[in-house]
Amino acid sequence: MFFKKKENELENNFLIKICALLIHAAKIDENYTNSEEEIIKKTLLELGSNKDELDKIIKEAKIIEENSNQILDFTREVKNLAEADKIKIIEALWTIIYSNEDADIFETNLMRRLAGLLYIDSKTMGDIKNKIQNQKP
Repeated sequence: MFFKKKENELENNFLIKICALLIHAAKIDENYTNSEEEIIKKTLLELGSNKDELDKIIKEAKIIEENSNQILDFTREVKNLAEADKIKIIEALWTIIYSNEDADIFETNLMRRLAGLLYIDSKTMGDIKNKIQNQKP
């Protein structure tokens, strides 16, 4: 029982850091919307979050994001993920950014920095960006 609890805490901590990164991207344009939060919830569920823990994870991630002054705090968890999970997170980030129809200079700068920090090559990053842009009606 103890080990299971400890494992859940580690997994939630990992999800909290990813969530903080997603929230950071959503807030960077100073317009954090409900639709962006829904994208964040969907991404966390796809990454294995327990539905019952979702609100707690988001609440804790918001506190961490508000008290952090650098994205390195959030990217350490992500950069060692399997490529498919990294791609899922990058897709979520671009979806958040384009949820309000346009990417501003702060959002594109964030994604450029994240590409380097997460070891995503520029072609892959561009392909994901184009895929998300083309999904918009």
